[in-house]
Amino acid sequence: MSVQLPMGISERLTNHRLARCTATLRELREDLRVTREQFDAISDDAADAELRALVSETPSAEAVHRESQGHYVALARHLRHVEQRIAELEVEQDALLDRLRQHES
Repeated sequence: MSVQLPMGISERLTNHRLARCTATLRELREDLRVTREQFDAISDDAADAELRALVSETPSAEAVHRESQGHYVALARHLRHVEQRIAELEVEQDALLDRLRQHES
């Protein structure tokens, strides 16, 4: 069931949602930039730790490798989540812009 709002209220609500969506996208894009930098660094660290664990074959090197790999996996998961959320918000933003264009017509 859909409620028909007066034109001015509906447009204000759409503008508010669009502003909120735009602000969230800005924050997420900054988070994505920082996360990618961290991911690149931790990816190199994880590869180095894996190589050290293979070469040294010591329990401490293996523990460092496991810890580094855990950070890598967690950051990769966060990166995918941020990318997915950005994609969802971009779709929402497009829909809101379309709705505003319809109000103007």
